Amino acid sequence: MNDCIAFQGEPGANSDIAARAAFPALQPRPCASFEDAFAAVREGQARYAMIPVENSLAGRVADVHHLIPESGLFIVGERFEPIRHQLLGVKGATLEGLREVRSHPHALGQCRRLLRELGVAAVQSGDTAGAAREIAELGDPAVGALASSLAGEIYGLTTLRADIADADHNTTRFLVFAREPENAAPDNGPCVISFVFRVRNVPAALYKSLGGFATNGVNITKLESYIEGGSFEAAMFFAEIEGHTEEQRVQLALDELRFFSSSLTILGVYPADAFRRAARRM
Repeated sequence: MNDCIAFQGEPGANSDIAARAAFPALQPRPCASFEDAFAAVREGQARYAMIPVENSLAGRVADVHHLIPESGLFIVGERFEPIRHQLLGVKGATLEGLREVRSHPHALGQCRRLLRELGVAAVQSGDTAGAAREIAELGDPAVGALASSLAGEIYGLTTLRADIADADHNTTRFLVFAREPENAAPDNGPCVISFVFRVRNVPAALYKSLGGFATNGVNITKLESYIEGGSFEAAMFFAEIEGHTEEQRVQLALDELRFFSSSLTILGVYPADAFRRAARRM
């Protein structure tokens, strides 16, 4: 198996930064889409895939939750990565000379204050690193990009203004996927369990299915619904809880969930990122 870690986007994307930080010994492998990143792992071209699932400002990453159960992969880790946007330009560019700034829509939205201050046009691109590559190829000092410092290094750009996001708590959560489960040890620190389930199409099924978590003292940290396969009869749910599948209280809660569900799939049991504990102390 290749010693690579796949991610969606171009070199220098925030997913690239997260992949390098979490697995410095692995070679980052850029992919055009989330599906391609999953496929790279499934086909043995990469050991892991680093996939963003939510951002503290922009919310859930669109489409990812539909793709996760269909990927055939397992979640083996998580990483919270602070997002730092840099205003980049080609050599010779100045803040006063900018007329247009390109980036991913989320990045543009997260830097509205500076863009408004500069009076520049905001132009959407496929991703932040792609915007950096575009302006490097264009070579126009009047066109800048919002991207990472890594993207600036890769494409030979100049930082015109550093760390410019409107909010300083901009953080993206990534999940790490592998072909085989790598369940965390039950006695080696806090763990997270990710799973998907479909409740039976009967009144109060969701309420009853979740009751076991409350009565057994298991904390649900995420519960999101989505429609699967065009059916509006019963929603699928993506959920995450704190704990380990070898704990009795977790087993009892999951048993009750199974009783009121038509399907339940455990996607992964993995160590909780230290960011969770740090955030609770703030």
